[in-house]
Amino acid sequence: METRKDKAAELKRCNSHNCAQAVVCSYCDLVGLPEQTALDIAGAYGTGMGNMEGTCGAIVGAGMIVGLATRDRVLARSRMKQIMTRFRQRNGATQCRLLKGADTGRPLRGCPDCVADASEFLEEILWND
Repeated sequence: METRKDKAAELKRCNSHNCAQAVVCSYCDLVGLPEQTALDIAGAYGTGMGNMEGTCGAIVGAGMIVGLATRDRVLARSRMKQIMTRFRQRNGATQCRLLKGADTGRPLRGCPDCVADASEFLEEILWND
């Protein structure tokens, strides 16, 4: 059986979704978000925030789901910090440009793997309330 994490990574791998969309669409049913709305709301976060200049889109997508799942600003920020910390520990960065190796030519992590990682850490937060 395919997990949500696997589904999210495959959505990115087959290029039907950007990184943020892959995460948000894989969890949108859990927070009552229609899939088309999920696609639209996460559409601007392909290549991270600011076209590789900011946070990885997969992390942004996880944050969108955390916010909708908790509906509590303080709790959402705390949980988002946990996701970002775990992601940075595993991958060495949270910025898209660094993850893709845009300046060095040596990627730290591929997009489908970033999506899988963000999904894994999101699930830890969601399932361990």
